[in-house]
Order: sequence, then structure tokens, then C-alpha cells
Amino acid sequence: MPMKILDATLPTFDGVFDKFGSEASNYKANLILFLADKDSSTNLSWCPDCVRAEPVIYKKLEASADDVALLRAYVGDRPTWRNPQHPLRVDSRFNLEGVPTLIRWEDDAVKGRLEDHEAHLENKIEALLASN
Repeated sequence: MPMKILDATLPTFDGVFDKFGSEASNYKANLILFLADKDSSTNLSWCPDCVRAEPVIYKKLEASADDVALLRAYVGDRPTWRNPQHPLRVDSRFNLEGVPTLIRWEDDAVKGRLEDHEAHLENKIEALLASN
């Protein structure tokens, strides 16, 4: 089965997250990647760490022999994300501090995570995928 990708923005996150959770049992690994929005003038993320990590994450997930579901959750533009009361920053399920953050989601809980400073490291992505 190819990698399943779901995309969510702040306004659509809850509905997409519910769908992601309802389909979780179909996949060996369920991951959530919190990302900065892309700048419409450049089509690149405003976040340099996201620009660096995204291609590495996709490469490792696509190479996985396991069935993988990936929810890409876009956190908004820079001013939206910088707000300390950002809905995903204050959501106790995720405890987000930076982007990109890659989370392994199992049994309605975080089972592993890579923070912004490590989300581009291939060996860490492989370890997150392999964790049970």
C-alpha cells in the first residue's frame, strides 16, 4: 500500500485529524508532521528547518516497507505560529514548541517525536518509524 497523505490547515485540522484517527488501524505507522505554511510568492515554507526536513522525511517514509499514514498539519504563517496561544501550541495532545515536528501517533497518544532540530536526521526518522 502506498503512503497515505492527509493535509490539514488550522481551520480543517479537527476534521482531518478525526479521519486520520479513524483510519489509524489500517497502517503500521501513523505520523503527524507539523509544518509551517508555504509562502505563496515563493512556494517555499517560511521556516528554513521545514525546507530542510521535508524532503528527507518524505524520502524515508516513501522508502519504508511498512504501510504509513502521514497527516501534514500546516500551522499557519509566521505571525500566526508565533502567537503563544496558537491552538496547536496549547493543545495538550501535542505540546508543540517548534516546526517541523514529526510525531508517531498510536492508540490516541504520542508514542515518539522528532523536534525541529532533529526532524531532518535520517537515522532518527528511521528509528521513529521502527518504534513500536
